[in-house]
Amino acid sequence: MRLSHFTLVLGAVGQVSAQFHPRKPATYPSLPSLREQAYIQDKWTAKRLDHVPELMKVYGVDAWLMSQREHAEDTVFWSIKPATTFAARRRTVYLFHNSSGSLSGKTNPLVWVDNTPKVWTDLRNVLELYNPLTIALNIDPDFAFADGMHAGELERLSEQLGERWMSRMVRRPLLATELVARRIPEQLEYYKKLQEMAWAMVSEAFSERTIIPGITTTDDVAWWFRDQMQAHNVSTWNMPRVSIYRQSKLPISNTIEEGDLLHTDFGITFLGLNTDTQHLGYVLRTSQGERDVPEGLKEGLTTSNRLQEIVRAKMQPGKTGNEVLQECLHQMEAEKIQGQVYCHPIGDRGHAPGSLIGMTNLPHNVPVLGDIPILPQTYYSVELFASLFVPEWNETVDFLQEENVYWSDETRGWEWVWGRQERFHLVRSENIAAERLRVQSI
Repeated sequence: MRLSHFTLVLGAVGQVSAQFHPRKPATYPSLPSLREQAYIQDKWTAKRLDHVPELMKVYGVDAWLMSQREHAEDTVFWSIKPATTFAARRRTVYLFHNSSGSLSGKTNPLVWVDNTPKVWTDLRNVLELYNPLTIALNIDPDFAFADGMHAGELERLSEQLGERWMSRMVRRPLLATELVARRIPEQLEYYKKLQEMAWAMVSEAFSERTIIPGITTTDDVAWWFRDQMQAHNVSTWNMPRVSIYRQSKLPISNTIEEGDLLHTDFGITFLGLNTDTQHLGYVLRTSQGERDVPEGLKEGLTTSNRLQEIVRAKMQPGKTGNEVLQECLHQMEAEKIQGQVYCHPIGDRGHAPGSLIGMTNLPHNVPVLGDIPILPQTYYSVELFASLFVPEWNETVDFLQEENVYWSDETRGWEWVWGRQERFHLVRSENIAAERLRVQSI
């Protein structure tokens, strides 16, 4: 960690941590044209596929077979298809191999696009010459990204290949998991741009440019996010959520008022990459002369920041998600931090394959998906909350945060893609009044 780039501050929980809130406001970066995007994505895909023989060796298979039809695609298909392909055509068959024997120097994967019996004849002929002893299929009851073989397709495959080849089929769920999860260095430049755009959107959403207290609703802001995504030529993988936390009572409506604590959870999609962000905002009580966020709320955010640092320090590659979770829970107990940790991989999907570090409904242990090792060369969403008693409100509040990190070989640690929130986004309603006066005077 290059601490010279940051300021050291003493957190509210008595721990020294680096200040990672971006020093400059986020802007909307320029993005390449659709044609350029396709070129970039195809270069990325080619480089990612170059790693497949290495992964097959790690997981002990000689071949990896995927077969799918239009509208019944294998889950892995979406990570390996060309950028200008929007669905499988006819029957699309991929056969990855280790470039040995009869397939030495051949295209990898071999691909057939056909809906006649010839596809099966060709596949059987290749298998006869190549003679793989183990052939991986994407079938698994626990790992969704390794369960892409549709039931009907498996039935047809069994009919056409027969017992000789079907007896060699094996399940290697971590093969598909690692292929889809693994990132390459070239993607980071654009992932940082995507993350900056997410910050720019939430900074504008939780401001007087978008919110008028007493008028604007949480639904208005959620749909504002969608409109901004469309305006900036990006999409999303989930509907943006905007919530209100209000002192001493549940909101009786979704209309945003002065003194509200605002929360959003949203992600944007571009170039096959996804973000996942949760930030907090505060609507100043300007009608009562309030000029800053209550100190109790500030302390709550600082406590969440400390929890983020605990997670980043503990989630070393090679550990399982459950091991990391237990280490975090022990450290939280030692520092008397109340809260919950539920982190997930991110990348090709908003919830990407890989080891889970807690879940909202499984706060202490995640069966199966928490028992696999954390992979380097991936991105993660550090998602959590710290709970803290806020004296000004006379109640305990959950301070939800979510930021994305990437693995750095240089620092041997997880680095924030754009930064992390250490200050509240503010809605200053006096600026709204000033703007109305300016417009009236024109």
